[in-house]
Amino acid sequence: MEVDEVPPIIDDCDTIPAKKQALSKEQKQTLAEEKKAQGNEYYKRKEYKLACDLYSHAIDMCPECAALYGNRCAAKMMLNRYEEALQDARQSTKLDQTFVKGHLREGKCHLALGNANAAVRSYTIVLQLDQNNQEAKKEAEVAQNSQKYETEADSDFDKKDYRKALYCMDRCINLSPACLKYKIRRAEALALLKRYQEAQEQANDILQRERMNADALYVRGLCLYYQGNVDKAFQHFQQVLKLAPDHDKARHVYKKAKLLTTKKQEGNEKFRCGLWQSAYDLYTEALNIDSHNIFTNSKLYCNRANVSTKLKKLDEAIEDCTKAIALDNNYQKAFHRRAKCYMETEKYEEAVRDYEAILKRDTTHENRRLLSDAKLELKKSKRKDYYKLLGVTKMATSQEIKKAYRKSALVHHPDRHCNATEEDKKQEEIKFKECGEAYSVLSDSHKKECYDNGQDLDGGGCGMDIDPDTIFRSFFGGAGGFPFSDFEAPSSGGHGYHYGHPPGGHGGFPGYAFNFQNI
Repeated sequence: MEVDEVPPIIDDCDTIPAKKQALSKEQKQTLAEEKKAQGNEYYKRKEYKLACDLYSHAIDMCPECAALYGNRCAAKMMLNRYEEALQDARQSTKLDQTFVKGHLREGKCHLALGNANAAVRSYTIVLQLDQNNQEAKKEAEVAQNSQKYETEADSDFDKKDYRKALYCMDRCINLSPACLKYKIRRAEALALLKRYQEAQEQANDILQRERMNADALYVRGLCLYYQGNVDKAFQHFQQVLKLAPDHDKARHVYKKAKLLTTKKQEGNEKFRCGLWQSAYDLYTEALNIDSHNIFTNSKLYCNRANVSTKLKKLDEAIEDCTKAIALDNNYQKAFHRRAKCYMETEKYEEAVRDYEAILKRDTTHENRRLLSDAKLELKKSKRKDYYKLLGVTKMATSQEIKKAYRKSALVHHPDRHCNATEEDKKQEEIKFKECGEAYSVLSDSHKKECYDNGQDLDGGGCGMDIDPDTIFRSFFGGAGGFPFSDFEAPSSGGHGYHYGHPPGGHGGFPGYAFNFQNI
């Protein structure tokens, strides 16, 4: 940026300090010329602070010279002191309304400070004075682009398209590097994009220059709130509202933050009192308050999952844990809770994956044990499930196991399916053998313990190589056996097979009828 040659000074110098009033006009002009010339040399050497001081001395000699204010304006602009430079530019055009460089520098200051509309007005005046001024044409186009980006950013914020808003603010800052307004809006966009560290750094840079900048304090409070530091966030919002009582954004977020905190605390209290459904409803209300607060919402999803486990809604609990993890991938409690639900719903592969993720972040002995247990259950799940074969739970009593075996054995015994297709016969024979195998293990306390502990997976076996017919005969026929050859075919109009007394009057259950068709 070039500085101006100062014309001969003929202005009235009544405002010069008293100690300089003794100098004649010619002496003042000479001194001002010397200071101006020295300032120009320092400006050329990019020593703008010294140049600025020398221009100030020259202005003291002749405060009515527009060009001197223009030179000092140029030096202050190079020092990024745009607000002070703007004052000098305005003073220069006030003293000389035809001072083209003064209007041009005023436009540059407006643009640097983010006031694109005022910049366009200044450049318009320049072009009225000098219609061929190429610099003014170029700068006017830049100002118009800045207007366009600022307008687009306003629209993007309204549409919650914060990525596009950030892009527009970056363009605006490139055009107006000293504009705090653009920098604050950029920081706000970063916060809403969950880039909290960058947003706080931007806000802190502004606060180092202006400690009481309400907008920068608001952005920093917003970051603290979204990062879960609610108490400090409240302090920031309260301070903002003291500095700027009409700060709508701060008031709105402060209100949401207090409501969110209240609902969460109420939900926690209902949970402690064992009021599961009330706690669930309160956590749900809290989740609908602020979708941007990912860390608090992650905890709320995990809390609601805990309630769902109490309500025996394990699938819903798993779904909420998954949502919590999606918001915070380092949330160990959500991983633990989901893994436990997977274990309870016998989704062992998923449980193993979660426990592996947990162990990767926290290599404690307990986490190793949980992973080992999940892997064992996964191996056990891939073998025959004797409990499912008999249709009983793992807590079934011996009597319940006997009853279940009796029912399954009668349903799947091959003699019942003698008229079925060959394929169906094979399937029923397999099922019959599996029922016998299941009963042989679950009816024996030692074998059952081995099976439950997974010892059969290590090659120890549980003594399961038993003839299913032998089990069936022993179960139904006692010491004399239970030969199916003694079944009578169904009589006309009958509904099943009837057991007849074997020779010798022993074995089986005298007079007992097995109606296979109606089992």
